[in-house]
Amino acid sequence: MTQLAGADALTALDPVFARLAVGVGHNLWGLTHLTMREKAFVCLTADLCHPHLDTPLAMHVQMALTHGVEPEAIRELYRHLAPYVGYPILVSAFQRLAELGLPEAQDTDPVISVPLTGPLARAVNDLKKVDAGLAAFTEDQLAQRWRRPGLSIRERAIACLVVDVLYQTLGESLRLHAELARAAGATDETLRDLLRGVAEFGMPRAWAAAEALFRQRTAD
Repeated sequence: MTQLAGADALTALDPVFARLAVGVGHNLWGLTHLTMREKAFVCLTADLCHPHLDTPLAMHVQMALTHGVEPEAIRELYRHLAPYVGYPILVSAFQRLAELGLPEAQDTDPVISVPLTGPLARAVNDLKKVDAGLAAFTEDQLAQRWRRPGLSIRERAIACLVVDVLYQTLGESLRLHAELARAAGATDETLRDLLRGVAEFGMPRAWAAAEALFRQRTAD
């Protein structure tokens, strides 16, 4: 069984709570339809959404590194999430990563925009009917992110689904990211495992997201 990073620190705070926390940690890390990287990204994304940039983030960074996630992949995850969770919180998050000893980023990867296709393009076109200015901003932000190296489309979509669950954006945004994840190889069981993992960070929100994703399929 995996030893969760920071378990001893939790025990020092409250041993009963520590046992409960370790239990939910093993629930997430034992899920079979997410990769170890994806499980780490679930935790690292959830830390931004609450936000939890002190002990929880330190624990999750250590756990990610222990399971072979490269420091640059953590940085790329956070670059990807900036427009989804807000640029200001990412300033604090990158400061925290530096405090935790992650290597400095090298400015060798220029930001370029890749024209949107498929579900992303369709979503932006739909938004143009509502607000052309917001659609233009959204298109610019998405075009800078979804084809960058370092993370797969599936990993990016899974991180965005974590944001949808914790922010309760359970309409168009949730459907778009679920479609992107499925197109990149995720199955219903992948998404169910994702919700079971995110439940650690807010069970009622995961419950509502499960209703949004799967209620109609069950009815059908």
